[in-house]
Amino acid sequence: MSHPLDPAATRCAALPVPPGKIIAVHLAYASRAAQRGRRPEAPSYFLKPVSSVAASGGTAQRPAGTELLAFEGEIALIIGTEARHVSLAEAWDHVGSVTAANDLGVYDLRRNDKGSNLRNKGADGFTPLGPALLDARAVDPAALRVRTWVDGELAQEDTTDTLLFPFAQLIADLSQHLTLERGDVILTGTPAGSSVVGPGAVVEVEVDAPQAAGAPSTGRLRTTIAQGQVPFDPALGSLPAVDDAQREEAWGSREAAGLPPLETLADGASAAAADPADGAAATPAAGPADGAGFTLTAAQRERLERAPVAGLSAALRARGQHHCVIDGLLPMHPDRKLVGTARTLRFVPAREDLFATHGGGFNRQKQVFDTVGEGEVIVIEARGDATAGTLGDILALRARTRGAAGVVTDGAIRDYDAVAEIGLTAFSAGPHPSVLGRRHVPWDSDVAIACGGATVLPGDVIVGDSDGLVVIPPALLEEVLEATLENEARDEWIAARIAEGEAIEGLFPMNAQWKERYATWRRAQ
Repeated sequence: MSHPLDPAATRCAALPVPPGKIIAVHLAYASRAAQRGRRPEAPSYFLKPVSSVAASGGTAQRPAGTELLAFEGEIALIIGTEARHVSLAEAWDHVGSVTAANDLGVYDLRRNDKGSNLRNKGADGFTPLGPALLDARAVDPAALRVRTWVDGELAQEDTTDTLLFPFAQLIADLSQHLTLERGDVILTGTPAGSSVVGPGAVVEVEVDAPQAAGAPSTGRLRTTIAQGQVPFDPALGSLPAVDDAQREEAWGSREAAGLPPLETLADGASAAAADPADGAAATPAAGPADGAGFTLTAAQRERLERAPVAGLSAALRARGQHHCVIDGLLPMHPDRKLVGTARTLRFVPAREDLFATHGGGFNRQKQVFDTVGEGEVIVIEARGDATAGTLGDILALRARTRGAAGVVTDGAIRDYDAVAEIGLTAFSAGPHPSVLGRRHVPWDSDVAIACGGATVLPGDVIVGDSDGLVVIPPALLEEVLEATLENEARDEWIAARIAEGEAIEGLFPMNAQWKERYATWRRAQ
């Protein structure tokens, strides 16, 4: 049996060469998208370390202190020739071979990965590959089949004619951004049926081409699950954490996770909510899944702290962004700056039957406040209805404890003085004593929302001060920041000249003579 510490030559024995990188697709099969209740418009990816590769017949350890180790049977593509900026028509020509893969992951470790999947999917032994290779020239990429067995029972079966994104699209898309080198592995996503396995379970994955001559097969990739013994050190990083929403997603359904059906929960005590978009089981708000969120660097945060919202607003307008201001909200602490990335939460208008199923228990509102990441801003869509609270002191304390940058809501805040004392930076439409259910039902999260007349996407940059709030698309951040800080430097210089007694005419705005004097001063800085 292979061991996580085996040398690369042993772990990668089934491969032509040890891979330089492993790229995995978040969501790829229609069956999985239906199960998760979300259908991506375009493929998205994450990286797995090469040290996670294992050979068939090996073991994978469920880390000590975790419960939700899940298997994902997948088709792995192995690049045969370098691919960079290749077309759809030629993309498949760069695939050398196909094999079976098991993209193992621990849901207990997803919380702080923000979609990167490094901790929950990067452990030694978490990417078994093999045992045999299929020649890519001998198979039709649209006629492959992947099957997974757990302890001899079939758990997953699907074919590549149901893919959301054909293999050629994945290769061509990736080649737009980076060079795919010989030996690189692309894990192409898993179909429905992925679930949790415990120590002693045996997981087998097979990829075959049943319609091709001779029905070629990789054989069964076999992995035995073992129990890890080394605990995580709480002094080094975040610890494993689960809730019923994570259990539902890891197991694949509430029933499989041993949770009661939503309709049987008394008083609306729901651990997950039905998704209004498709009626499928909810995707819990434990951080944006199937997609990495934007993260501010320390340098960007420092520069945003120095950039006034009025200046950022002007820089956005100069770039054609006229609808990036959140209107009508007041700061709880006018002397504080708010800087962070958006974590979104949406309320729908109150309706008694909906609040009974979605309003109680560990609902979407509580999920978001319980899982908000450090430096994130919870942005709430309450339709501008300030006649009921959208959060109170307990939730504010939880967000503050988790390191949230703040909260922005176009509704009201309950326990206003207590929230202010807790110290969570907040913008709102004001105080209100009423509880959530008077006007709002917590419905979904980590989706596009409308707050104060502005569209906010998860990962958007939120900046607030005594002048108000702006939403900065991440793609424009550097350009907007540079322009804002340059304009601030220029305005400060102009103000200094006016303080010295210079007249406004020709200086504000600057004529050619003043521009030259300013440029000379700027070069000297």
